Amino acid sequence: MEIESIIRCHGESCGDVRHDLYRVPEIDLNPDLVRIVMVSEAAPAQPEDWFFAGGKALFAQTTVQAFKDAGEEVSSIQDVLGLGVYLTTAVKCGKTHYGIATSTIQTCSVLLEAELELFVFADVLMLMGDVAIKAVNAIARRNGEPRVIPVGPTYKLRGGDFRFRNMKVLPSYVQAGPSFFIEKSKRRMIAEDIAAALLYVRPS
Repeated sequence: MEIESIIRCHGESCGDVRHDLYRVPEIDLNPDLVRIVMVSEAAPAQPEDWFFAGGKALFAQTTVQAFKDAGEEVSSIQDVLGLGVYLTTAVKCGKTHYGIATSTIQTCSVLLEAELELFVFADVLMLMGDVAIKAVNAIARRNGEPRVIPVGPTYKLRGGDFRFRNMKVLPSYVQAGPSFFIEKSKRRMIAEDIAAALLYVRPS
């Protein structure tokens, strides 16, 4: 299945993103093999930093390092995919400011919802940062479902028992981007959350 041929933006107008930086995973994969969906914040400001732009891409480097921190022997995004992990973003375009408007997150959550529906055998949904959390809460609200993640700081929410449809939900911090190398305490928590996700999907 080619993700980019299925998940497409239809020209929605979001004022705080760059539509020329629109990105969805350009990969061909078997969705039945995906056990963990990891949702980060937004597409990068530089196309060469995208998850699937090569080994030197910033998103690839920080994500691979996060899995290494969690004790996994990986050296590339392909290795991460091989663990049954699918990587995407809540907002598909590059942002123009530090923050992202709630209206933009809500609009783009329609694409994220369609994306999540592709992975019927996924057991864990990792929400890497506030934007990903808001996007999934927006999906739930739009469909008359209860809020997935309650209001509160992520460090207090980690480890809670949250569910979204058939998936266990783990709120965490953004692993894709420069902040990963700067905020060491969050880096440790990201590693712990990845380890918990992998433990959950692996046979005992």
